[in-house]
Amino acid sequence: MKNTILFDHIIIDPAIMTGKPVVKGTRLTVQFILGLFAQGMTLDEVLSEYKNLTKEDVFACFSFAREALDTTIFAPLSINK
Repeated sequence: MKNTILFDHIIIDPAIMTGKPVVKGTRLTVQFILGLFAQGMTLDEVLSEYKNLTKEDVFACFSFAREALDTTIFAPLSINK
């Protein structure tokens, strides 16, 4: 998903959910949507539960998370042997 499409679906506004990234037009955070999948929900279940969400909104959440991880540097706290 291109960044321009990503920004059509995900916004960051300090006045909405204290600036957490949310699906545009909702108060559903990217973190919340990803958590639904982490708990085992399917795409169809998420879309059925949250009628205002589109498949593109959900994919934008995944793209946002990928972009965030891509620009984050990870350093191990310790090396387990």
